[in-house]
Amino acid sequence: MPKSKALSLHVGVNAVDPKHYAGWKGELHCAEQDAVDMAALAKGSGMKHKVLHTKAATRVAVLKALEEAGKQLKNGDFFLLTFSGHGGQVLDVSGDELDLMDQTWCLHDGQLIDDEVFAEIGCFAKGVRVLVIVDASPSGSVLRPYMPEPDPPPAGKRARLMPPLIADKVYRQNMKFYDALQKKVRNDATDENGPDVIAWLGCQYNQAALEGKENGALTEQVLYLWNQGSFLGPYLKFFMHLIAHMPSTQTPLMHTYGEGNAMLMQPAFKP
Repeated sequence: MPKSKALSLHVGVNAVDPKHYAGWKGELHCAEQDAVDMAALAKGSGMKHKVLHTKAATRVAVLKALEEAGKQLKNGDFFLLTFSGHGGQVLDVSGDELDLMDQTWCLHDGQLIDDEVFAEIGCFAKGVRVLVIVDASPSGSVLRPYMPEPDPPPAGKRARLMPPLIADKVYRQNMKFYDALQKKVRNDATDENGPDVIAWLGCQYNQAALEGKENGALTEQVLYLWNQGSFLGPYLKFFMHLIAHMPSTQTPLMHTYGEGNAMLMQPAFKP
C-alpha cells in the first residue's frame, strides 16, 4: 500500500507593511520563530514543509501555496497549516457572518479573509486530512465561528490582534479591495465531499492569543507537549492536554469539519 503524502505550510508574520495598514506596523517578536519551530515538527514527522516569513508571507504566496497543496493531495493524504501573527477584521458584505465582520489573518501586504482560507481548504479532495493551528486572535473566527471583541490582554502581555480602531482604518482605506474579494470568493462549507479538518484555534472568542518569550503561547505548548515526537496519543488527547497547559487567560478552541471527528482518534501529527 503506497505511503500517504504529507505536506505542511507554516506562516509567521512579525511585521506588516504600514502602507496597506494605515501606518500600523503590527510588530511581533515570535511569529517567525513559531513558523520555524512548527516546520521542524513537521519535518520530524515526515512532512514536506514550506515556510513563509513576514515579507514573503503575502496574500498571493499563501493562497498559491494552499492551492498547490490541494492539487497534490488525495484521499488519505495529510496537510498541516499553521499561522502565527495578528488577527483582524473587515466588514462583512457577503452576509455570511453573524457579527457582520469577516475575520482575517494579517499577512504582510494585506489581510487574508477567513472566507478565502475556507474556500481553498474546501477545494481539497475528499478524505484529505487537514490540521489547522492558528496562533493569532481573534483566532477562533478564521474558520468561521462567531466572535465578539476579545477582552484586553493581561498587563505586560502582547496580544496578537490588530487593534479595532486600526482595523477600522485599514478597512476604510482599502474598502473597495476587501469588498470585491468577499463578493468573488467561493463561499462553500466543507462537507462530506471535501477534506476532513481539525482546527485548533488560539483562544476563546472573548480572549486574545498572546506572545511568550520565544513562541506564541499556543505554539509554545504545542511544541512542549509534542516533545520532539514523544507524544503518542490521538489528537483529542493532545488537545485536552493542550487546554490543561495553557494559562487561564487563553483557552484554545477546537472545531472539526467533514469527518474531522473521526480524525480526532488518529495519532497526533502522524501522517
